[in-house]
Amino acid sequence: MNLTRLLALMRKEGLQIMRDRRTLALVFIMPIMQLLLLGYAATSDVRNIPLAVLDQDKSPASRKLLDSFRTADYFRQAFDVTSEDELRTLIDSGHARTGLIIPPDYSSRLAAGRPAQVAFIIDGSDPAIAGTALAAATLIGQARATALTVERLAARGMAVAAAPAIEVRARVWYNPDLISAYYMIPALVGLILQFLTVILTATAIVRERERGTIEQLIVTPLTGAELIVGKLAPYVLIAFIDTLLILAGGVLLFGVPINGSLPLLLLLSALFLVTNLALGLLISTVAGTQQEAIIFALFYNLPSIFLSGFIYPVAAMPRALQLISYAIPLRYFLIVVRGIVLKAVGVAQLWPEIIALSIFAVVVITAAATRFQKRLD
Repeated sequence: MNLTRLLALMRKEGLQIMRDRRTLALVFIMPIMQLLLLGYAATSDVRNIPLAVLDQDKSPASRKLLDSFRTADYFRQAFDVTSEDELRTLIDSGHARTGLIIPPDYSSRLAAGRPAQVAFIIDGSDPAIAGTALAAATLIGQARATALTVERLAARGMAVAAAPAIEVRARVWYNPDLISAYYMIPALVGLILQFLTVILTATAIVRERERGTIEQLIVTPLTGAELIVGKLAPYVLIAFIDTLLILAGGVLLFGVPINGSLPLLLLLSALFLVTNLALGLLISTVAGTQQEAIIFALFYNLPSIFLSGFIYPVAAMPRALQLISYAIPLRYFLIVVRGIVLKAVGVAQLWPEIIALSIFAVVVITAAATRFQKRLD
């Protein structure tokens, strides 16, 4: 590989990128916009679920139950209704996601020491909200029932401080407050970088062909490997700047702590970037037009979102899709970036993913260099 020819090609590619001011501005603005949009929208935290209340008892006991729901961060008492038909209308229209019906004999049954039942209606059209609402309502009901039992025993002068037979003390590591942003933002680093790098470089060779400048490359003594490396280098620099922007945005805007080694994260990010940039160039050597190149890039990027573990756990997928996910570099990088950022793990824990990303990089770069033919199609 001739260093002089390589530097000349890198300079030529850099000048071409710098002259395209609109694309260059988009390259740096788009990651921040995607981080903001996906960072705030792609969250699994369910809070302030609209609750419609039909309190037919209107007693101090029913108000205590309602206070339990208000205190919890999961529900927001948005409507007070006077009939079940009104409650149904609110849930049917989507204005209320849940409904609580307290019967007229609620307080009298409690006063008599008998079980009292309340109805909790959940709109199951959105499983994520419905599952959270069901779990939260169950826990609130159990907590209120326990409190009532303690009150009754205390009123009878009976001891209530006896220890339970089994006590489970849960402890959450790495993300004690279960903030979804801490899990999603590191993954967005990989997702945004993949979309950006693959689409950018997918048009590289095609653009040369469409502009008629491919002939200038053909008559040069450049080898296929030199062409690939020369075209990759400027985009690697741009992608590195975008990586730092996204990481800084995650820390400053979403408060995501980087618990692990930042140099290790940047080093492995470079490995991931090179793989995706080379993949974009491989697509560029296959596509005939820039439109085809973009379509090929989207055809690769979109399935990666679902099969990499970005949204759905890989372990929950059918076995066939799990096997396909092994061929997606983003799957391994998500494990790397989440492990370093959240768990502060190092090479000792991430070596399988590092080996996989290295194999991808070598295979894709070799395929891109081999695919390029120094001749006109």
